[in-house]
Amino acid sequence: MPRAVKKHAVSASPPAARAKRATSTKRTESNASPATAASPQASYGFTGVQKATLDKLTRLGITRPFDLVLHLPLRYDDETHVYPISDAPSAHDVLVEGRVVECDVKFRPRRQLVCHIEDGTGVLTLRFLNFYPSQAKQLASGSLVRAFGEVRHGFFGPEMVHPRVKTVRDETPLAKALTPVYPTTAGLGQETLRRSIERALKECDLADTLPLATIAALRLPRFDEAVRFLHNPPPDVVLDDLQAREHPAWRRIKFDELLAQQLSMRMHYTKRKAADAPALRPQRTLTQRLLSSLPFALTRAQQRALDEVERDLAQPYPMQRLLQGDVGSGKTIIAALAGLQAIENGSQVAIMAPTEILAEQHYRKFSGWLAAIGLNVTWIAGGLRKRDKQDALHSIASGTTHVAVGTHALFEDEVQFANLALAIVDEQHRFGVHQRLALRMKGTRPGQRSQPHQLMMSATPIPRTLAMSYYADLDVSVIDELPPGRTPVATRLVADTRRDEVVQRVRDACMTGSQAYWVCPLIEESETLQLKTALETYESVQAAFPELRVGLIHGRLKSDDKTAVMAAFQRGEIQLLVATTVIEVGVDVANASLMIIEHAERMGLSQLHQLRGRVGRGAAHSTCILLYQNPLTPTARERLKIIYENTDGFEVARHDLRIRGPGELLGARQSGVPMLRFADLALDLDILDAARDTAERLLRDDPDAAHAHLARWLGGRHELLKV
Repeated sequence: MPRAVKKHAVSASPPAARAKRATSTKRTESNASPATAASPQASYGFTGVQKATLDKLTRLGITRPFDLVLHLPLRYDDETHVYPISDAPSAHDVLVEGRVVECDVKFRPRRQLVCHIEDGTGVLTLRFLNFYPSQAKQLASGSLVRAFGEVRHGFFGPEMVHPRVKTVRDETPLAKALTPVYPTTAGLGQETLRRSIERALKECDLADTLPLATIAALRLPRFDEAVRFLHNPPPDVVLDDLQAREHPAWRRIKFDELLAQQLSMRMHYTKRKAADAPALRPQRTLTQRLLSSLPFALTRAQQRALDEVERDLAQPYPMQRLLQGDVGSGKTIIAALAGLQAIENGSQVAIMAPTEILAEQHYRKFSGWLAAIGLNVTWIAGGLRKRDKQDALHSIASGTTHVAVGTHALFEDEVQFANLALAIVDEQHRFGVHQRLALRMKGTRPGQRSQPHQLMMSATPIPRTLAMSYYADLDVSVIDELPPGRTPVATRLVADTRRDEVVQRVRDACMTGSQAYWVCPLIEESETLQLKTALETYESVQAAFPELRVGLIHGRLKSDDKTAVMAAFQRGEIQLLVATTVIEVGVDVANASLMIIEHAERMGLSQLHQLRGRVGRGAAHSTCILLYQNPLTPTARERLKIIYENTDGFEVARHDLRIRGPGELLGARQSGVPMLRFADLALDLDILDAARDTAERLLRDDPDAAHAHLARWLGGRHELLKV
């Protein structure tokens, strides 16, 4: 039997108790360490709250009383109306009232508490599979109770399973408002939350932070009206509008949240423009030498992006530009040309990628391009031998290195740059905020304000709503066309039952001189997912294709082994490469024209699109075959349909945003960007537009209101925004 959890309300304390606690607090703080004295509980003004409750509130992100005001309900229960038992509708929760006629513990088919109540119109069975002894006492015969739950048709008539029950008297009034149901955590009951929030609504300042003229122009309710309404909605409200978050009160909350985000982003943007950075004037000597050596010309989209980057680098404040484009659109050459602009000004460049395979790909490309014009490119990664690492560190610190390429190892303390002016971060959403900050700090000298420029690249195209919201503090360049000669990759959906046809397709492609990937999602057996593993597939593929040279690569291989396998595949010594999704980004083999993806139904849209982009890198017609197993879930069926019908990465990303939300799509949950709790970017674009316009106007005309609004919504936490 589970133990009862003791609940503590955020309630007022007697003066004597408060005085005693205050004395105790002072004594504790005087002996505390600085970290203890600055705890959220001491900083944000909670009073009369036990530490156990504070800890649970902190788990919910509630660190100050005003956070309780913004802790809005997930849904609402209607306990304002009692239904007669005989007329109680099924399929949704209702409130009934009756007297207990019998209550007993039954042991068949399992131990449970069974209670029968009647109200003169009928009898209802209340069934509790998990219960406390106190509940059996509460439901003693003759007690008048109200039960809230879903009425179902059981074997012995209508019943409620695990309803919410309370004992009442004949004169006990009904609720006058809908009952809010809040997000919570283990050990923190709804009643405790409700009492805490009621107190916060009374004690916190709910006055509007925004000019009344602004609110009136947008036809939104006042802030205090909106939050009080959402915490205590009247019974006559249209519940569907409330649950769907379309009520004007919800629109006010969404607007305020989006406005806080926009204000924070724009203030960060302005702050960056006030910082110092080396002005890297275009010399175009090295850039022209590289461009003339390339076997291709830049597309119009690439040239436009390069012009934007060159213009930013020449400014005396830090560039923070996001370069985004679909797989194969040619972002890397723009990064190389940007790097040359820094080198022409006597500075160094760092290029950081999230995986060794992607970082090695950049190292090979930059070495091939820049070594020919006399520049030194250095590789730095965790797996380097001690002597090689020492040589690399010395070369970077002495300034001999022009471009340092690597993984997370680049921002280790022992890596010191002589003159870092440009940091390039590929697949930037895979890095946390502190990691990107650490790389930037490599270019900041003690006692100096100068910062390096930063160019971030992403092959995950960002839908317009995300760019307007989460990247409002960045300048964005988009490469929206593919280089000439690239043919679109044909996508085929094939059920696993037709595997023999796929095997023949692979054999035909490899025997005619092409190369192929066979991608599997796992390395070793999983009893829960029962997916084909890379190791199993490698063995079966070797048996199926004795005439082919087959290779294997996965994330658990040693760095040197991964490098050797990829090098052999690029040289054509391996015809068929069995791989996990470690090849999702960074692999560029022009001769590979066929990709097989096992269990495609298990993968996300962004991952499928990235994998598909590993083929079609040359002029040959390329195909991506998505092998799936039936039966498909509705979500898996939808994903496969989307990836089959769309080759445009921006359209794929738009659907991915709708299905997964912005947090997972951008890696924002670990990036430091405050996530939106209430607004939905797929549905609230009109509110986002209004918030952007209002943010610009407030920062220009009423900065005090802008700062007050930020303090209310972010409580100082906006300093953790993107770096």
